[in-house]
Amino acid sequence: MGDQLFPETVVGSGVGVVVPYDFAQDREMWRWVPEPTSLHVTRTPYLTVPADAGQARIISAPEIVRQAVQNVLLPEPGVVAYSCTSGSFVDGADGERALRRVLLDAGAPQAVTTAGSLVDACAALGVDRLALATPYVDDLTAKLEGFLAAHGVTSVARHGLGLLGRIWAVTPDEVVRAVRAADHPDAEAVFVSCTNLPTYDVIAVLERELGKPVLTANQVTMWAALGAIGLDAVGPGQALIECRTPGDRPVLRVVP
Repeated sequence: MGDQLFPETVVGSGVGVVVPYDFAQDREMWRWVPEPTSLHVTRTPYLTVPADAGQARIISAPEIVRQAVQNVLLPEPGVVAYSCTSGSFVDGADGERALRRVLLDAGAPQAVTTAGSLVDACAALGVDRLALATPYVDDLTAKLEGFLAAHGVTSVARHGLGLLGRIWAVTPDEVVRAVRAADHPDAEAVFVSCTNLPTYDVIAVLERELGKPVLTANQVTMWAALGAIGLDAVGPGQALIECRTPGDRPVLRVVP
């Protein structure tokens, strides 16, 4: 009679996620999440503005973020992730630190951001030279480069799609072409910016092709958020997910 038939829901084992109003990669984000962990997702208020630095500042404004965090606190997540790359790098390293403080002050037990997670992922893999593939216009990509430079990570090459909207409509094949265009011999890894790009299925394929880690916005966010509550992300063949100790960069052999 007392036998437990189903796994218990453990308080603090979920992840609260704050995403922009136009986020369309919910299913992708879940693919990194192990059973029986839940994501508790909320969106920022709807806007009709281009996807530029102005938009990034609006969706990362303290009052917007504070309300969004409170929207996901009732299920008692163990961590809250601000899952937007540009919103977390647009005001530089100081802005990202301030954003994490807003998350914590709003009640998040732990807090991660996409841009901060990228820095942590680079440290975990021992990477300090990146190539960047982004959907952004040039001035927004430049802000990402400035953010990384403040953390000792150099952008050695970049390729931007110049989009001001409908980033979610970019296909996986277009992401692959962008990564190939961005890659550079001096880059120790390639980063695909923007949580609205579909990347899960292309990461391992590109890593085998290029012989180096390919980091993506949703990947680093889920890796950091799950790690904060003592869980491993699910991503077979992905260098970051298979990294177990700092500087442990799996050997990736180029597939002819």
